[in-house]
Amino acid sequence: MTKYLIILLFLFSSITILAQKEALSPRNANYDMEVSLNPDTKIVDGKMELNWINISPDTITELQFHMYLNAFKNTESTLMKESGGSIHGSKAGTDELSWGWIDIKSMKIQGGENLSSKIEYIQPDDDNKNDQTVIRIPLRDSILPGDTIDILINFESKLPELFARTGYKDNYYLVGQWFPKIGVYEPAGMRFAKSGAWNCHQFHAESEFYADFGVYNVSITLPKDYVVGATGALVNEKINGESKTLKYHAEDVIDFVWTASKRFIEVKDEWEHVKIKLLIQPEHEDLAKRHIESAKIALDYFTEHLGPYPYGTLTIVDPPLTAFGSAGMEYPTFITAGSFAWMPEGIKFIENVIIHEFGHQYFMGILASNEFEEAWIDEGFNTYFETRIMDAAYGEKTSSFNIAGFSEGDLEAHRMGYVHSPNRKIAESDRYAWQFENGSYGMLSYNKPATFMNTLHRMVGDEVMDEIMKTFYKRWSFKHPGGQDFIDIVNEIVPKRLGNKYGTDMNWYFDQVLYGSDICDYRILKIANTPIKVPDGKFDNDKKSTANSMDSNTLYESKIILERVGEVKIPVEILLHFSNGKEITKIWDGKERSLELKFRSGAKMEWAKIDPENKILIDVNLANNSYTLKQDSTAMWKYTVKFLFWLQNIIQSVVWLV
Repeated sequence: MTKYLIILLFLFSSITILAQKEALSPRNANYDMEVSLNPDTKIVDGKMELNWINISPDTITELQFHMYLNAFKNTESTLMKESGGSIHGSKAGTDELSWGWIDIKSMKIQGGENLSSKIEYIQPDDDNKNDQTVIRIPLRDSILPGDTIDILINFESKLPELFARTGYKDNYYLVGQWFPKIGVYEPAGMRFAKSGAWNCHQFHAESEFYADFGVYNVSITLPKDYVVGATGALVNEKINGESKTLKYHAEDVIDFVWTASKRFIEVKDEWEHVKIKLLIQPEHEDLAKRHIESAKIALDYFTEHLGPYPYGTLTIVDPPLTAFGSAGMEYPTFITAGSFAWMPEGIKFIENVIIHEFGHQYFMGILASNEFEEAWIDEGFNTYFETRIMDAAYGEKTSSFNIAGFSEGDLEAHRMGYVHSPNRKIAESDRYAWQFENGSYGMLSYNKPATFMNTLHRMVGDEVMDEIMKTFYKRWSFKHPGGQDFIDIVNEIVPKRLGNKYGTDMNWYFDQVLYGSDICDYRILKIANTPIKVPDGKFDNDKKSTANSMDSNTLYESKIILERVGEVKIPVEILLHFSNGKEITKIWDGKERSLELKFRSGAKMEWAKIDPENKILIDVNLANNSYTLKQDSTAMWKYTVKFLFWLQNIIQSVVWLV
């Protein structure tokens, strides 16, 4: 008996060690929750145990939590003031049931201090004393480095009528940002923290979320006729009369979200190790294949070009049209899409949303950058990968839409969203999300970063760019990287692979396109060909007489004038074409305001083009990059591009969800 006991203990120890080795993240914020939904009152009643580990070298004297649902408590919260009660076409309700809030009924340390009376609301971002989306709790006993604290919390969450990512509409529920969620403690040296402090921002209209990794065990009780989806994997389901309880488990994730509806149709599929579950509206059932296939395309591409998807599940939610405010959102292993009945194949809206939101599994979920403070790392990088995948899968000229002879690619759509913006110089892309003014958040967090990332890609080439992104993913997965961490990798790999082609580092590039607000614009001002009179007559040379009469060949002095119209300075190639078919490529460092090049030959310069391979997508006016002495259709194409841009904006004004 003793021998078997020893064997069992050995096996248990081995399993424990293996489980610890399989942990992908620090797992320092772990939640066990039991919750129940009352569909009549729209209230989630819950109790949870938070196991939090101090992985910093600092002694912690207080805790801070997000109370996101209080953003929907009244018109005076910061989110309501910033949004005016409307976000992406979704408006806040006005009746009593439509408001949302979260209330902590009790909070105590297991076996220790009762914290309930010590809770106080704070506003770390503004002076809005009416905002109650962040709380702090001073501690009697400090938490030392490496120590663990278990906190028991009873809470009540009233879901708002669906608005800005979370809530209910009829019998549909998207339950996000719904429980007391501990902030991230950042010690000195993490990202750009100069000293240790809690990073726990208020809920803003133009920002998303930031959290630590953990293991979630969540039991959800609700009426049995609801179809449910959630973060992680379903462990078991038990029917209790007219209700049911579902238990979910998720590891190495930064959040937990769930959805429920009586109308969902469940469609299941698989991709390698991933079980895919689509919860789709009955009227959209014919679009299920497009949802599933685009998710598989994203899984294939990210695995090949960035890194493996570490989770075993992916849930895709198709919200009803009446709850479109919850479409186009991302959570760990869980995304919401968006579709309309009879959506034609030529409009790739479904594919675009799914590919974009799935990409957040990497940049929001696995890398877990701070979306409040550096939205460009998440939204910008994700949009960059979206453009790569969409154009590769559905065509560079047709991946956004292809209807009635009009088409546009996804990359070009995002580029035009930046270069044709009337306020493209309003700010730099690197700033806190809620500090962007006059509607510039989307342009400067999505469009411009996607454009300068694609420019960097074309400058360094496919292999180098993939090495940069794969290194970033491998080195910083589950570690909350900051922008400088990415730039350090660029500065490491580009000189190693390309020598000093772009200098000893790429800081000069990011200083301009990321940390600056100036624009890039190069143009060809003029091409001219002047005949050169050939010398004729008698000439003496070394006491010899010669006669030179060249009447069969005419020489030309060809001149081209280049200008840097914008402030951004980037090396560019200049392709020169002559009447005899000869072509010359010159490299211009792009620093001078004006550059004049002259050539003497028997052929005229016919045309020239700056950046002939279209690498410098950040250039805001590609129409002035070429110049020809031959008549062409450039002017007509210029107006065609403008028409397509406005057509794209009309479509995006209806369906844009980001």
